[in-house]
Amino acid sequence: MKNIVILISGSGSNMAAIVGAARRDDWAGSLGARVVAVISNRAGAGGLALASEQGVATHVLEHRAFATREAFDAALTALIERYDSPTGSALVVLAGFMRILGPVFVNRYAGRLLNIHPSLLPAFAGLHTHERALAAGCKFVGATVHQVTAELDHGPILAQAVVPVLPADTAQTLAARVLTQEHLIYPRAIAELLQKQ
Repeated sequence: MKNIVILISGSGSNMAAIVGAARRDDWAGSLGARVVAVISNRAGAGGLALASEQGVATHVLEHRAFATREAFDAALTALIERYDSPTGSALVVLAGFMRILGPVFVNRYAGRLLNIHPSLLPAFAGLHTHERALAAGCKFVGATVHQVTAELDHGPILAQAVVPVLPADTAQTLAARVLTQEHLIYPRAIAELLQKQ
């Protein structure tokens, strides 16, 4: 069974969806993996309490405690490696992790480092995706699960979900509808990737 380590910075709703999928025997496309740890770069991240309630090990690694991005990445690598199993290295899943990882870290986890982004990549990489989509007059938006590469939000796409833009949509209402799709496609994309490994 593969180990999954999830990195978060906030509420952890995608993390909770993945933990739930990993624990449900009846889930179509069972992950065949277990979430062994949740790591946050923010002590106040709400997702830490959610993970702890589910019996998942939690860690806080405050990025501001490190002088450089490289030092933070090295400490994060050491922490993740504690969860490698005899059957292989852990899959590292970014679920609302609001910290750009350096190229050494990204290259180390190439092929087993995933992210979800709230747009139909390659459109609207980076921040403020819903505001930018509304300003551009988009009729559809969505979410993308992708492998992480050194170029921000540009790795190979594993899954996407499309959400229509409604006439009365605000950035907040659109974000909420996209998030429901994120919770569905992220566990499926992880399951599909693990089945290929």
